[in-house]
Amino acid sequence: MKAVRFHEYGGPGVLKLEEFDTPKLGRDDVLITVRACALNHVDLDIRDGSSRLPISLPHTLGLEYAGVVDSIGSEVSGIKVGDRVTALHQVHCGECNWCQQGQEESCANTQLFGVQLPGGYASHVVAPSRAIIPLPDNLSFEDAAAAQVTFSSAWHALKARANLQVNETVLVNAAGSGIGIAALQVARLLGGRVIVSAGSDEKISRAIANGAVAGVNYNTHDLAQAVLELTDGHGVNVVMESVGGDVLVKSIQALSQNGRLVTVGAHAGETVPVDVISLFRRQTSLLGSVRATVTEIQHVLNLVGDGTFKTEIHQRFPLHEAADAHEVLAKRANFGKVILVPELDS
Repeated sequence: MKAVRFHEYGGPGVLKLEEFDTPKLGRDDVLITVRACALNHVDLDIRDGSSRLPISLPHTLGLEYAGVVDSIGSEVSGIKVGDRVTALHQVHCGECNWCQQGQEESCANTQLFGVQLPGGYASHVVAPSRAIIPLPDNLSFEDAAAAQVTFSSAWHALKARANLQVNETVLVNAAGSGIGIAALQVARLLGGRVIVSAGSDEKISRAIANGAVAGVNYNTHDLAQAVLELTDGHGVNVVMESVGGDVLVKSIQALSQNGRLVTVGAHAGETVPVDVISLFRRQTSLLGSVRATVTEIQHVLNLVGDGTFKTEIHQRFPLHEAADAHEVLAKRANFGKVILVPELDS
């Protein structure tokens, strides 16, 4: 098999396509031939050593992927060779109290592909059978790979955590990112009125064409001031935040009384100042959101399959150009997801 691995932390250049023996299957394992693997910004943080996530070197990245079952272990049932599948990017233990309550996103024993487990930057991946999800016939490999993390994260953040209500106003930051594009669609489906922000006018224009009512370029405008002007001074009810740093600080200032900010990432700055007096006087809620439940993941994949949600693929790369794909994400040059397609190497 082939896989992109890195043996030391560093820039995109540490990513190398290597060939080695396919790992042996355990009794309850499934070997998947990968047809598409989506990149995520956390891949860059893992590669350069800043993620704080536990990995062993050499390491293969790739949280979300989809493909065809190549072979199965001796005790696998309900899955057969040739099935079109994806794998839960988060493999839960299934035994702890959180898992038993259907709140798998809080499982302390969760293992992630591309973190504790070898990921999808490869021609093949070994996955435990309990993590396998059959793909609906109308869901492509690329859409399945591009949708799982972004749409399930946005769904969990906006519905389960922020409890977005019909006719509430939502600020979605990083509107050109995978999570931003997903959050715009999720918020609109839940009945929200969406304002977007991004670092370029082009991304804002594309988001407005996709249903946002207005947008703010946070590189050229004061985000809080602009949002307050767009809402007649009231602020937004909910912020979907994935940037961090100054964008997060300004987003708190853009909230209405009783506003809720839910954060799923902080690549632009993980530690920010918070005005606690304003926080309690305005009854602001700052919420964290990590991953999603199995039910939520299956739900959003079905919604992508039936056309309710639509993925946005920015660019496709063969495995041997994984470093170039990382450069695109690092420069934030993408509108939508960047995909690795192993078949492009052949």
